[in-house]
This record gives sequence, structure tokens and C-alpha cells, in this order.
Amino acid sequence: MSNVIYTAGISGIEGYLIEVESDFTPALPSFDIVGLPDTAIKESRNRVRAAIKNCNFNFPINKITINLAPANIKKEGSIYDLPILISILKASNQITKDISKSAFLGELSLSGDVKPIRGILPMALKANEFGIDTLYIPFQNAAEAQIVKNIKIYPIKHINDLISHLNGKVEINNFKIKFNEKEKKSNHIDFSQVRGQFEAKRALEIAAAGGHNIILIGSPGSGKSMLAKRFPTILPNMSEKESIETTKIYSIAGKLERNISLIKERPFRSPHHTISQAGLVGGGTFPKPGEITLAHNGVLFLDELPEFSRSTLDVLRQPLEDDSITISRINETLKYPCSVLFIAAMNPCPCGYYGHPSINCTCSKKSISKYLNKVSGPLLDRIDIHVEVNSVSFKDLTSTNNEENSSDIKKRVIKARNIQ
Repeated sequence: MSNVIYTAGISGIEGYLIEVESDFTPALPSFDIVGLPDTAIKESRNRVRAAIKNCNFNFPINKITINLAPANIKKEGSIYDLPILISILKASNQITKDISKSAFLGELSLSGDVKPIRGILPMALKANEFGIDTLYIPFQNAAEAQIVKNIKIYPIKHINDLISHLNGKVEINNFKIKFNEKEKKSNHIDFSQVRGQFEAKRALEIAAAGGHNIILIGSPGSGKSMLAKRFPTILPNMSEKESIETTKIYSIAGKLERNISLIKERPFRSPHHTISQAGLVGGGTFPKPGEITLAHNGVLFLDELPEFSRSTLDVLRQPLEDDSITISRINETLKYPCSVLFIAAMNPCPCGYYGHPSINCTCSKKSISKYLNKVSGPLLDRIDIHVEVNSVSFKDLTSTNNEENSSDIKKRVIKARNIQ
């Protein structure tokens, strides 16, 4: 006999529906999984068998074949443990409820606990598109999936609870999250904390209003990083579409905080200069989003720009221009979004004090030229605004005058964007 259970997978940042088919054949006992599974999925056989036996269900003594369709797409991860187990129990008549409109997602422990997984949101969205009206997922992922409309979410902690629910013995409550302001983090940083630097603040306001990339050039201690970290506080609030896009990316990357249903603040990513090309733009044997994609709809800040390897920086050229990046591998080609505001900061020379009013520069002209040439012309050409950030005078630092706060600047940025 054969049986079909629905689950989902991920390609890029989008989900796709998967059918888990099970077939029992009277023959020597065996357990095979087909449909281009990776090693983690092949290991599901041991987890599923142990979970079924440890929870006192009957494991069929037959030749068991599990097919993950479509069979031409490479599957990876442990998210198929739960649907494989449900498929086996349904085919062996240990589950009585009609689950033809349901989908199952989750990793299993040997004792039957259901563990959290990555990428729930895009998979839930795709399942909803295909008419799935009920989703059984790990308890820790419930808040994330709840933003999908017209679909019932049942959070599962243990498969005994799930099977009892499917057989009508115990009811699991449909998950409903109360959206409140607690999800919104309060900003502890503000432009009012920055003394002086009126020219740099004005440049950042223009960059925010027009969506321009910007580079800050100045001596150590002049406040370049401080200014850049406060840049997101003057950007307009995220729209619902932007929030869902960003949440999907963080869900897939496994960086979404537990009990957070939707990212409502623009991301700010500031990778170290030792980062690799794959870490910056994405990649790997099984491609994953890089820092530029994690900064989608937000800010990518590269401090000490010349310290990054030139080859790493040059991979940013096309993504900054196209707002997307395509990663091609033998198995598949994926396209990740990366619409970011790019901010860079750098010193004017290796010692950092070229042009400083009170500290003499110790660098030779050759070393200064070599230092500046670490950043290629084509990359600088994609940075619209170049600003010199001078050191703040003692008078400005000790001033008691109130500096303009982020909310006032943000109002002008929103007004400018509305005019555009």
C-alpha cells in the first residue's frame, strides 16, 4: 500500500511543497529513503525507528520505501523526520484522522521529542499557497509561523501528544499569538548622543532620504562607527512586505530569535574584516544567505574597509547594483535578495592621522597610496556619497547644547521619501 503526507522544503528563500510517500512491501525488513536525500535525511531512518519504538507504537516489519517527491530536487536537513514518521504510522493504520490537508515539519529525538528547525516561515507560506489549512510544527517555531493567514498552527512538543490529537484522544490548542509592543526592541542608541559632526549627520540624512551608499573617511576616534550604528534609527519603518521578507531570510539562516514572530526593525549587519567571500555574499556546498542578504531592507556596514581583502570587496559590485545575488552550484542556482544601504568607514592612511589637525602622520606617500588602492575604483564608484569625518573639538565634546535626536531627523527623511 502507499500513502502521501505533505511537508515542505526550501530553495533559496522560498519554500516548496514536498510529498512524502510511503510503501510497504511483504519482504525482508528494510527501510529506504529515496528522492535525492542528503546524509541527515538518510539518518532519519534511525531517528524515526527509535522514536516509534520508544513511544510504544508498532514499527512495521516490512520492506519500507519512503519517497520524497519531487524526486529531482536535492533535499537536505532533518526537517523530514516528523513527516516520515507520520507517513509510516498513517500507512500502518495507527492514525485515524484525515490529514490530507495537513503538513508536518520537525526534527525528532530518539525519545520522540519534536525539535525546532530553520525556515518555518517560507515553508508555511508555500504550504498555504497550495491549499494546506493545518500545520503541525515544533512548539518553539509556532510564533514564527503564526503570521501566515488562513492556516491553523498546532505546536508539537512530543509525538505522543500529536498522535493522541490525530486520533481524537487529546486536543492540542490551536496556537494564537498576541502581537504587542514587546516584540519591538527599544532603541538605546540615538543621534542625540553624537556631539558635533554636523556635516556627517547631514550626509547620513541625505543618504537615508535618497537611499544612497555612503563612505565615512576620518581619523580614529572621530566617531565614524558611532554614526554608522545610529543610521538605522533615522530610516523609515519597515512595511509588512519588507518585514516578512527579512523574517524569511533570518528564519532560513537560523538567526531568528525564539518567540519572535516578525522582524519589525531594519537589520544592521557589521561583519569583521576577516570574513570570506561566501560569508559576505552567501554560498557553500549547500548555499546559505551571506551578510549582504541578512542586511536586506537594512544596513550593511563595513568598518575599516581597506582591511577587507580586495577580492572579497569586489564581489559586492554586482549585488550593490542589482539588489540581488545569484549563486550557482552544480546542484542548483539560487537567487537571494540584497537591497541594502551600504555604509563603509576607513582611515585616510595606515596610521590613521593623515590630515589630523594635532597629530602628525607617520606614513610615506607610497604607503598611503598602497593603502587607498586596496579599495577598487569600481566599488568606490558604487558609493554615492564620500564624507570626511573630522575629529570633534574639545569645545563640541563638552558642549551642553542638546543635539538633534533621531526621531526629528527621521521625520524629515520620511517627508523627503514621500515627495520622491
